[in-house]
Amino acid sequence: MPEISKKIVGEIVISQKKFNLFKKEIKNISDLKKEIEKTLTKSATEILEIILGGAIALSASDIHIEPEEEMVKIRVRIDGILLDVLNHEKKIYETLLSRIKLLSGLKLNITDRPQDGRFSVLIEELPIEIRTSTLPAEYGETIVLRLLNPKSLIEIETLGLRKDLVEIFEREIKKPNGMIIVTGPTGSGKTTTLYAFLKKIDKPEIKIITIEDPIEYHLEGISQTQVDPGAGYDFANGLKSIMRQDPDVILVGEIRDLETASIALQSALTGHLVLTTLHTNDAAGTIARLQALGEKPINIAPAINIAIAQRLVRKVCKECSKMEKSPSSILEKIKKELRGIPKDIKVPELRAGLKIPKAKGCKDCNFTGYRGRLGIFEVFLVDDEMEKFILKNPSTAAFREKATEKGMIPMYQDGLIKVLEGLTTIEEVERVTGE
Repeated sequence: MPEISKKIVGEIVISQKKFNLFKKEIKNISDLKKEIEKTLTKSATEILEIILGGAIALSASDIHIEPEEEMVKIRVRIDGILLDVLNHEKKIYETLLSRIKLLSGLKLNITDRPQDGRFSVLIEELPIEIRTSTLPAEYGETIVLRLLNPKSLIEIETLGLRKDLVEIFEREIKKPNGMIIVTGPTGSGKTTTLYAFLKKIDKPEIKIITIEDPIEYHLEGISQTQVDPGAGYDFANGLKSIMRQDPDVILVGEIRDLETASIALQSALTGHLVLTTLHTNDAAGTIARLQALGEKPINIAPAINIAIAQRLVRKVCKECSKMEKSPSSILEKIKKELRGIPKDIKVPELRAGLKIPKAKGCKDCNFTGYRGRLGIFEVFLVDDEMEKFILKNPSTAAFREKATEKGMIPMYQDGLIKVLEGLTTIEEVERVTGE
């Protein structure tokens, strides 16, 4: 590997030439392990550069450095799955920990409580934000580095949406007011979806302001603000301030409490388009979640335009996956699940001898059988009929039934359609949806 660049606190600079070498030499986890092992006799700065550069080259989202009794384990998360990179003598751990803490602005002498910080990796003017988290554990502090690569931001057309959903989303984000809620657990791609919406509607004649915790990606031409609870600047206070800035579109990173929910809903009712996220298991749970925070159906029903639930499934590796004839039991299962699907939803023909993808595994996909991810979605629109139904305060089960009756395709069914299209496997869809 090439020689290390000079570093400054808070930033690691990797030249484009050097990063191109990383990409050339590190094609999989095995390559990354070899390159780290080559630098283990060098400084912590050089080891960290290889770990970061290699992880970025492999499109990893997180790096985990975990001390054990006699060893230190390094793992990376790729396509949502943690993969082991290296188990090594613990002596490199202390120097890595100190280097990361210095870069992240964390206190070196604090080891008995969690700390959060951040630093940047600069690759030819492209800043990749690294969020650092340390946590006291049995044999030292575990370190997790979250990699926020601006190149992860994608267009609405590449989210993995069915054609009918692309049309719905493009119509809804053009509305001047109302609320668009994206739901799902941590790591399900909610922020990526919201940023894809912002990229689509961003233009000089509208004012877009975001309030986030933290700002994950920087978008040109958009006013972005970050909460600071220690200084009394939380989502609720930030939203009040934003409303005095004459915005057209507001992105609220997450609705966590009643005050934030109330201000966001009022903003949606008073001529603003509000994009936000909420932690629920499915789209139908959105209404119940807002009520659990303390909001009333009379405020929720007229404010929401659309609720989206999503998960990320891994795509089969193009190099090694095979299309195999599906057993009759699987074919019958898919037929049963997709029975009653609206006729305007395009579904590949279900016939005897149908072939579906099977994950295999090769060097290109780290022997997982998968490479890259796409979204599976379920969406309900709030029209006049749904608004009246919400006002009746239905159970989540009743609401799900009503939304399905009105054409909502559950995530599991959306995943099965993607299996039939040869994009992922039925095992992956079931792993992610829990079906």
